[in-house]
Amino acid sequence: MIRVLLVDDHAVMRAGFRMILEAAGDIEVVGEAGDGSAAVDAASALQPDVICMDVQMPDMDGLEATRRMVSDPAVTAAVVIVTTFDRDDYLFQALSAGASGFLLKNAGPEELVAAVRVAAAGDALLAPAVTRRVIERFAGSAPGAEMGSPRLTDGDTGAPGTAPAPDAVRPGVAAASLPRETEEPPVELTDREAEVLRLLAQALSNAEIAARLFIGEATVKTHVSNVLQKLGARDRVAAVVYAHRRGLA
Repeated sequence: MIRVLLVDDHAVMRAGFRMILEAAGDIEVVGEAGDGSAAVDAASALQPDVICMDVQMPDMDGLEATRRMVSDPAVTAAVVIVTTFDRDDYLFQALSAGASGFLLKNAGPEELVAAVRVAAAGDALLAPAVTRRVIERFAGSAPGAEMGSPRLTDGDTGAPGTAPAPDAVRPGVAAASLPRETEEPPVELTDREAEVLRLLAQALSNAEIAARLFIGEATVKTHVSNVLQKLGARDRVAAVVYAHRRGLA
């Protein structure tokens, strides 16, 4: 069972999310919180796998709550920001804070369930257009770009809030903290690891990389793990950003 903590200052919204998620059969809502401060306490006490986090809340907003959770080594949950607002500033702040994804509240029930499942597996949902915006921002090609510790995944959808086709949710780009370009240490990759990094920078999934290189998916996972370890990256988008900064993409 995937353990979920719901954080929203509207009890009706939390009740709706609970009904949708628990109907899935493999998801259990283990707790609720009505503000960021309570959410931080609940995350530590309940140890959920995924936290569905609203942004605008009293006392402490969801962005600050996410920052505190991600910085707490005792909290291992993936945070999915669920908000009414499709705004770049929220998106980038959420991912910089360490959120695993960004979902609009007008998304369909199946997309909410999919987001929780994929986040629990170590990824989250974002459309390709959003992925490009994030890569550009964190690679430094957009004004005021900053590097945080986000994690995201590229699903084959058109825009946030659009439910993906059943086979469209796939691991794609995930993100993590990485030093700024001037602070990046030299990294020595094997030829195969460099190939994998270039394909990661194209937002290909492990299965797609395996097909492209004619190797097994388990082998790809090993190469990806080695690349992330050498880069000092926690997740995959950091590798993508590194590739773009170094002209490898």
